[in-house]
Amino acid sequence: MSGLSIGDLAGAFVTRNNHTRIKSDMARLAAELTTGVTQNLRATTGGDLGALAGLEHGLGALQAYHVAASEAALTAGALQRVMETVQDTTTELAPALLLASSSGQTTLVQVAAADARSRFASVVSVLNTQVADRALLGGTATDGPPLADSETMLAALALVVAGETTAAGIEAAVEDWFDAPGGGFETTGYLGSDQALAPLRIGPNETAAMSLKADDPVLRDLMKSYAMASLVADGVLSGDETERAALLDASSRRMLTVDKSLAEMRAGVGVIEAQIDGATARNTAESSALELARAELIAIDPYKAATDLTSVQTQLETLYALTARLSRLSLVEYLR
Repeated sequence: MSGLSIGDLAGAFVTRNNHTRIKSDMARLAAELTTGVTQNLRATTGGDLGALAGLEHGLGALQAYHVAASEAALTAGALQRVMETVQDTTTELAPALLLASSSGQTTLVQVAAADARSRFASVVSVLNTQVADRALLGGTATDGPPLADSETMLAALALVVAGETTAAGIEAAVEDWFDAPGGGFETTGYLGSDQALAPLRIGPNETAAMSLKADDPVLRDLMKSYAMASLVADGVLSGDETERAALLDASSRRMLTVDKSLAEMRAGVGVIEAQIDGATARNTAESSALELARAELIAIDPYKAATDLTSVQTQLETLYALTARLSRLSLVEYLR
């Protein structure tokens, strides 16, 4: 019976080919055991990758929503802290102004007015808060502060009220400066955009709208009250203590009125925070479900993979042993 043999060169080629195949199988099985995921998606899915592609797309979209929701949560949280600081400052100041105005004491009126002026600067600074280099209350103009500093606004107001001799006249002039369309506040005080930020998409078919701007009527009313008291500190109605006290009284009453609106504004921000938290929880749950579905689709059987790896290791060891033995087969070795 005739046998079939191959030459040395062909034999070396076959050996190298087997070695490469076995090493490739070993690397694949080792990677699958490490990751728990098959390295041959086409074989695992039977060539139909549509379901896997759909799962990957869904996970990618949810990851994008997660990032957007995280940014929205950061913005809403910062906005809530801003409004809390503003309300707390106003709640502390209003009774002090009311007490000073009713005392009839010149020194107390001046001290309370000076305190209001200092707090006005703080309130404006807080309203100009930026998060991640983006202004919170400037609408679509996020690259700079939405409000001019308090000194700039007070300097403009000082010119407007220069001819007024009564508290009522100054109150009306300040109100007109802040509220008149195209007036002083809109041209000098507010530096932001007329356009509010577009709602942020935080989930499938869900958005969070954070459209609050520094030119909101509630915040304008707040700044009016601070500006009126600050003007007293700057010397308006000098010499007429009755009118100065009346101006402080009007300022404090405005603060007490706007305090309720600030509370409602904070409640609105709280609703948005709750909405974002809910969307984040839903996105996380859906991501977990999709990840489980993907794992079921492409996961390996660890016991089978370990068994296959052991088998491949045995094959490689056998190949090494055969190669070593074959390398010693020669006529010289035989004749010895």
